Amino acid sequence: MAKKVKVKGKFRQLLHLLLMFGALLGILDAWIYFYDYRAGIIISVFLLIYFVGIILLWIYSKQYLVEELVSFATEYGQVQSRLLRDLELPHALLDQNGRVIWFNSEFERLLQDKNPKHKVIGNIFKELTQDKYPREEQENQVDIVYGECEFKAKMKRINLSGMLQNSDLVNVEAEQNCLIGLYLFDETALKIALRENDDQSLAVGLIYLDNYEEALEAVEDVRRSLLLALIDRKINKYIASVDGIVRKLEKDKYMVILRKKAVTQLRENKFEILEDVKTVNIGNEIAVTLSIGIGLGGLTYSQNSEFARASLDLALGRGGDQAVVKMPGSIQYYGGKSQQLEKSTRVKARVKAQALQEILSTKDQVFVMGHRISDVDSFGAAVGIGVIAKSMQRKAHIVMDTVTSSLKPIVDLYKKSQDFEEDSIVSSTRALEIVGNNAVLVVVDINRPSITECPDLLKCCKAIVVLDHHRQGSEAIENATLSYVEPYASSACEMVAEILQYVDTGAKLRGVEADCMYSGIVVDTNNFMTKTGVRTFEAAAYLRRSGADVTRVRKLFREDASEYMAKAKTIRDSMIYRNDYAISICDATDCQSPTIVAAQAANELLNIKGVKASFVFTEYQNKVHLSARSIDELNVQVVAEKLGGGGHMNVAGAQFENITVEAAVKLLQDAIDEMIENGDI
Repeated sequence: MAKKVKVKGKFRQLLHLLLMFGALLGILDAWIYFYDYRAGIIISVFLLIYFVGIILLWIYSKQYLVEELVSFATEYGQVQSRLLRDLELPHALLDQNGRVIWFNSEFERLLQDKNPKHKVIGNIFKELTQDKYPREEQENQVDIVYGECEFKAKMKRINLSGMLQNSDLVNVEAEQNCLIGLYLFDETALKIALRENDDQSLAVGLIYLDNYEEALEAVEDVRRSLLLALIDRKINKYIASVDGIVRKLEKDKYMVILRKKAVTQLRENKFEILEDVKTVNIGNEIAVTLSIGIGLGGLTYSQNSEFARASLDLALGRGGDQAVVKMPGSIQYYGGKSQQLEKSTRVKARVKAQALQEILSTKDQVFVMGHRISDVDSFGAAVGIGVIAKSMQRKAHIVMDTVTSSLKPIVDLYKKSQDFEEDSIVSSTRALEIVGNNAVLVVVDINRPSITECPDLLKCCKAIVVLDHHRQGSEAIENATLSYVEPYASSACEMVAEILQYVDTGAKLRGVEADCMYSGIVVDTNNFMTKTGVRTFEAAAYLRRSGADVTRVRKLFREDASEYMAKAKTIRDSMIYRNDYAISICDATDCQSPTIVAAQAANELLNIKGVKASFVFTEYQNKVHLSARSIDELNVQVVAEKLGGGGHMNVAGAQFENITVEAAVKLLQDAIDEMIENGDI
């Protein structure tokens, strides 16, 4: 073996250097011969001994030298292997398919009795799926949890092409010439410290009494202070139980400072103060309800304060009696089970009317837009805004693309009026063409930009006014110049009718216009049976005085035989789910407005004894539409929001894409089951 071994590198250079010194000494010896042959002979003898010694040393020690080198390399490799195996960092080698082919002692200790040899790493750590494997020369990092420990797993691709290209034993494809190095860094202590620090971060909350004035009116004067004291005590005790601070800002407003960990506790018990405060009763006929807004997760305390204020506005806009928690990128709702109380005062309506008048007076163009697939309430409210604009010498353009069969009689009646102009109703495309630089857009009967008739029009108008009676959701029209959202109102037509009475521009309704607005109230209240308050009847009385014809309106809403039969079949085929919820599928393919038929069928199902809520599905325009209705025992808006929809407490809906009706029904049933299990309904 020694004869086959060739010396190279530094050792070969050393050998050449010794031979070179011998050659130089030989040249020196030849030169000395010219001066003294006896000295030359002596040096020649020395040279002979020198070269013979080098040759003999190389011949006889070469084998031992090679053996020592091999022994050193072997021991050095063993030391490296031992250090690698005993390293206090769990690591392993995986093949390109994720199977464990080698692991060190710390990795084995981590897995305890589970032998990872030849197992797929994804079966051991569920987070390390195949899509997380590194590609090419990159390093991937994945957070994993194993047992009670948390690790940062680093995976690095190791290319073996250079190692295997000259191999006589194996022939591996180029794309398979790789291993994956897996290293696990224990970050348990770091993550615990970060969570502890995060739990100690401050959150800001605001608590308002929804019906302060109304509750006190029903209590004797001498007992009012006792009612307020009991409410104060409950709020203070509740916040103190989670180590928070509460301070009373005004007679019906509180500010709360909490730790983030405390907010988590409040969310886990679903803000039980919302129900607890309703138990305060010292003779008051109206139970006190709260609205809570909490902001957390902001970069600064001031940002948390803004989150809290936005959350409270959202809670009040959704009807009160609920808590809203706002964080960057998410909003969560709790409560909202009770009916909204109608406000008897019209101060807000008067203020909004004056603000609307000021906005319209400064704009050259007025556009009015409702939601997609406009209904009678949306169209009636738009007509009312058009009357206000006309009284101010402004022309209003109602943006509407589709006229459904249920809406067609009203639209035809409006078009037959003497003062109707062709461009009073325009399509979305036409509206985008004619909109100018000084235009105002009034959005009625909707506050979600994504389902307005023309979302692009929101970007083209300098001023935006929102008039809606639906509860606000997490999606809202931003940067609205004027927002008037009242969930207690029965319809958008009711709100516009009140505004009409407070504008001082001399706006007067004609009979046809009054019919359109009266129709909107009739439809949204289901003939004054749903969400009807004192102000609803006052608005209807105003419209009646303005020339609304009740008989003519009733004739407009008579149904076709096909729609009546479809509705009857929907009711007949309904099922009662969990003894309380009526669910049915409406087959209205022969009807021009399947969604209207489904909504009417949902209203009819509420007449069945024991039914707390009704849900009717129908297919229309390649989508599955859900109409949800209730009387007072269930907040269907909460259920609809679970399915991606929204609406009122008693009237809500949702839309589904790329799904069958049967699958949508299953989603509803799963949502009901989950909410019952969690105590949400």
